[in-house]
Amino acid sequence: MSKGKRAIEKKGMPKALKIFLIILAVLIIIIGAVAGAGFAILKSKLDKMEYDNLAEEDIVINEEVDANLSEYRNIALLGLDARDDSFSGTRSDCIIIVSINERTKDVKLLSVYRDTYLDLGEDYGLDKITHAYAYEGPQLTLSALNRNLDLNITEYVAVNFETVRTVVDSIGGITMSITSEEAATGQIPGITSSGTYNLDGDQALAYSRIRYATGGDYKRTERMRDVLTAIFEKAKSLSIGELNSLSDEILPHIRTNISSTEIISLIPSVFSYNIKDSVGWPEDVRGITLDLWYGVPVTLESNVRILHEELFGEEDYEPSDTVKEISDEIINVTGYSE
Repeated sequence: MSKGKRAIEKKGMPKALKIFLIILAVLIIIIGAVAGAGFAILKSKLDKMEYDNLAEEDIVINEEVDANLSEYRNIALLGLDARDDSFSGTRSDCIIIVSINERTKDVKLLSVYRDTYLDLGEDYGLDKITHAYAYEGPQLTLSALNRNLDLNITEYVAVNFETVRTVVDSIGGITMSITSEEAATGQIPGITSSGTYNLDGDQALAYSRIRYATGGDYKRTERMRDVLTAIFEKAKSLSIGELNSLSDEILPHIRTNISSTEIISLIPSVFSYNIKDSVGWPEDVRGITLDLWYGVPVTLESNVRILHEELFGEEDYEPSDTVKEISDEIINVTGYSE
């Protein structure tokens, strides 16, 4: 078992978090730039996002979920890495749960490792949580997170990393340092040696997707972070007119079931939120190779207890019967009981 996963988390998980924090920061800049134009114009901007009419009643929530969660607004942020700039048929490479205490305005962030071995429901059984989005999109993803973690998530925001290409081109490229190993992969068009380059959209996206090099997926996540950091830094120097144009480029690449009117209503509260903590989940995990490699929570039941204590301050939390049944099933398949 790896309680050492915490050490990995400190090295890798915050990089995944920064991807979304940077995206959100860019959106805040954009909103700030156009908000003075009034409600109608701001709403017209946000309406460029793809709205998903996913109803709350279509999402599975365990009956035993603690009523104390009612004071928390839990939103899933999903990072997609589709090759065709779509929101369907692709895995969610990054899953972050934003938990907002609506009374205190404290925000906690929980990153669910994408290879975590969970029950995706009767049609799919035990599988990686990252596959849920590819199978049935956000409905299955939210339902699986709720079933396995005793949560009440009904809202999500999905961002397609294909957005990187469009945005980088719209701001005139970004400056990145490429190592000799990265250049040697042959994955970055037109770059064959180390150096500092102004990358266009195709090059920046290819760079962020390098997987088979030192550091594997953790380093890949870092490259995504570095690209988005460069975008953010350049965005800060843009004029209001340029930001207005940038918003037109970014927003169509975001999908959510939170309406534009609801987003606008949240804007005054955003600046009072305090990010108090960020953790990775599961805390105790062990790898196993079956048909694929999986990260097994050891055990699911104990990891859900830890999650509820860390995220919601629920000491001595008792997981639902559904979580206990799934936990027993995982133990039966993997043999990992402690």
